[in-house]
Amino acid sequence: MASSPSVALLWAGVALATVAGLRFRATQNAGRARGGRISNPKVLWLFFAIWFWFVECAVLAFEPRLPWPYRVVLGSHAVSMWVRGVIELYMLNVSKTWRPPIGIAHDALCIATTAGLAAWFGPRMLELGAWGRWAPALVVMLVVSLAVELLYAALFFQAVEGKTTGEDGIWFADPESERFRRINRITFACNTPQVLFQLALLGAMTASS
Repeated sequence: MASSPSVALLWAGVALATVAGLRFRATQNAGRARGGRISNPKVLWLFFAIWFWFVECAVLAFEPRLPWPYRVVLGSHAVSMWVRGVIELYMLNVSKTWRPPIGIAHDALCIATTAGLAAWFGPRMLELGAWGRWAPALVVMLVVSLAVELLYAALFFQAVEGKTTGEDGIWFADPESERFRRINRITFACNTPQVLFQLALLGAMTASS
């Protein structure tokens, strides 16, 4: 299904994301770090999304056993997210002007781009090769993750009443705040199937490498 270098890179990414997530949670919740305290479901979602969009999509874009239409779809998404990442970090930490509607617009663009590329490739998306049904399932889960992120951003923007800019901007959902309770419950519920899918996919890739 996947070559050994790809599998090794993806598992290394999982390990790095796990360590980084734990350190990030400790830093944010230890004192008055910029952006505010962050709940466990949101930590998991943040680093899961970084791993999926920035690492997995980029690695699989170069996976020779994955049919090339899927490599284009995943590679295009990875490039888009890396560009967004640079812009978002600048707007969060330098200009301090990041607002969730910007991310929502980009999420919608990514969904449209993914769907558009899949439609453009048409029947070639049915040439699954060694990956079998895992290839289209991965693209479906990519769209699901983007739709979920779009929902999170909209709910968060509403909860903080737009207060995401400036020195005191709120970027994360506090684990103890009542206004984020619903968001944290939804995030926990949505994390579970996505993480289980990726673990199953990584298991299948490891077994076939």
